Amino acid sequence: MSVEETASGANSTEYINHHLHHLQVKVGDGAFMTLNVDTLVFTLVLSLLFLFFFLRAARKATPGVPGKFQAFVEIIVGFVDGLVRETFHGRSKLIAPLSITIFCLVFLMNFMDMVPVDLLPWMWAAGHEAAGHDPAHAYLRVVPTADLNTTFGLSLAVFLLIQVFGIGHKGLGGFTKEIFTAPFHAHGTVGKILLAPANLLLRVIEEGVRPLSLSLRLFGNMYAGELIFILIALMTLGSSLANVGTWVMGGAQLFSGFAWTAFHVLIITLQAFIFMMLTIVYLSMSAESH
Repeated sequence: MSVEETASGANSTEYINHHLHHLQVKVGDGAFMTLNVDTLVFTLVLSLLFLFFFLRAARKATPGVPGKFQAFVEIIVGFVDGLVRETFHGRSKLIAPLSITIFCLVFLMNFMDMVPVDLLPWMWAAGHEAAGHDPAHAYLRVVPTADLNTTFGLSLAVFLLIQVFGIGHKGLGGFTKEIFTAPFHAHGTVGKILLAPANLLLRVIEEGVRPLSLSLRLFGNMYAGELIFILIALMTLGSSLANVGTWVMGGAQLFSGFAWTAFHVLIITLQAFIFMMLTIVYLSMSAESH
């Protein structure tokens, strides 16, 4: 392997590692906790944008012929509300607003993957350098759902809501009884006691799988999408404009980037939809008696 090939490989590795490194702050003595500041900041900003635009649409809503943005919001609200009515069989004033919030917020966080992979990190590095710091240590990741902490936090919130919905619809006694008597039912006290450990084990597995499946599915898809954009950007990394191969790879890069962006739009929308639908289904199941 030549020196140029070795240097190119090292630069590629550094480039990938740099783009996959979070802006972090260590909290407590001995690094008790590490905060991914970029994830927290982008999640907060996107949440505030969601609240601002939806509250603005609600306050300026007019009967009759709505404006373009009001019509857009009404389409989203009507679509999600229809899904909730078809899927959720209980009664709750919370489920529809919760579903809209989950869908829109997850979509906005996913949509950050559509921003050019080098744009915001380059701006952050330039500001870092202007402030007199080393730009090589200016880390920034802009897709909150490509961080497992975000997706697991969302799924954990859904998991807690599932338990709250179950207790609210069945009562604490009925909820507890179901844990030991479903899915295997038995007649008589002895039969119920013998099957209780198996029912409890299956219930623990069932409840534990839900947050894991929700978080890992969303994280895996968004992390893979982010990584593919980084690999596409590598096609012309460090190339000279005087080299004919650069122009060939540049054309391939342009085509690959466009194709993957068009396909990825479907992925980010589908992942937001799946997360919302599974939340509705899980909450509906928790409200139903076996």
